[in-house]
Amino acid sequence: MSKQKRIYVIAGEASGDLHASNLMRAVLEEDNSVDFRYWGGDKMMSVQEGCVKHIKDLAFMGFLEVIKNIRTILGNISFCKKDILAYKPDALLLVDYPGFNLRIAEWAKKNNIKVYYYISPQVWAWKQSRVHKIKKVVDEMYVILPFEKQFYKKFDFDVTFVGHPLIDEIERFNRLEKLDFEEFKEKNKLNSKPIIAVLPGSRKQEIAKKLPIMLDALSIYDDYQIIIAGAPSLDTSFYNEFLIENSKIIFGQTYNLLSHASAGVVTSGTATLETALFNVPEVVCYKSSKFSYEIAKRLIKIKFISLVNLIMDKEVVKELIQDDCSPAKIRQEMNKILNDKSYNDQMHNSYDELVKKLGSGGASKKVAQSLLKTI
Repeated sequence: MSKQKRIYVIAGEASGDLHASNLMRAVLEEDNSVDFRYWGGDKMMSVQEGCVKHIKDLAFMGFLEVIKNIRTILGNISFCKKDILAYKPDALLLVDYPGFNLRIAEWAKKNNIKVYYYISPQVWAWKQSRVHKIKKVVDEMYVILPFEKQFYKKFDFDVTFVGHPLIDEIERFNRLEKLDFEEFKEKNKLNSKPIIAVLPGSRKQEIAKKLPIMLDALSIYDDYQIIIAGAPSLDTSFYNEFLIENSKIIFGQTYNLLSHASAGVVTSGTATLETALFNVPEVVCYKSSKFSYEIAKRLIKIKFISLVNLIMDKEVVKELIQDDCSPAKIRQEMNKILNDKSYNDQMHNSYDELVKKLGSGGASKKVAQSLLKTI
């Protein structure tokens, strides 16, 4: 009888929890005897027991926050190493979360544990020198952005492009969870006006900095209702001070919101790609503390901050960064989105190209099959 396979998974953020849960499910479809032990969130917990640390205790953002919590982070790294050794996994599967995961990968390699990395750190954006370390410590890298394969090739590292997992996630949503407009309206006590979706991010600091600016910009659009996607970790009371007359906050329904939105004001990050995949014209906003922004500006080596523009290698959606992230400039862009048909058509055509570039889906299944074949 063959030995039960054991996989140790580390995902440290909400997006990692989502993609890791889908991957775990895909692995179990191929071999239902696999045992997982993991750092993750509720989505991974819904697939199998075995959670060691929850993502709500792991997400530290920005230079200052990391420095403030350095003792906790170092304690977590030390605990993680001991826990992996005690579990004796056949493979270590790391999902994004590079600050933590690359340290664990380096240690695991020295301890002869096979290291698989799903969703590459954004080494193409900054710290390109980290590729040399990744080559040494990662046995197999699965990438989800089409340009990453070429990027790694420059460093003579052959990685596997599996397509973007959001393609599958959105297809699954459309099949199983999508509400029609009447149902969505009724569920959230909305009116019949068209919707402008606001996705202000998931962390308190970024929301407090950007949401007032976004809502100020949208306050003139009386013919629309402004619907904000609330972060699961925060409650309504946090948002109440920011709300304006024609705005409303909803939680846990971002995909239904996007599927009924006429336009979006979106914080940079994965949400920019999700908005595009729902075919919603958008303006992308980014604003952080002056200190963090000045450091990032010196380190980051890319032309764009939104995934849509990065993948397309051109400006498809307008990016309003730091001082440009103002009510006047957001409004200027929103007027074009809502009133200029040719501008809108151009964006939709680019979105069609974007979908083709992202591959045909099945990312989780491809990774699961490759993983099981080699461990």
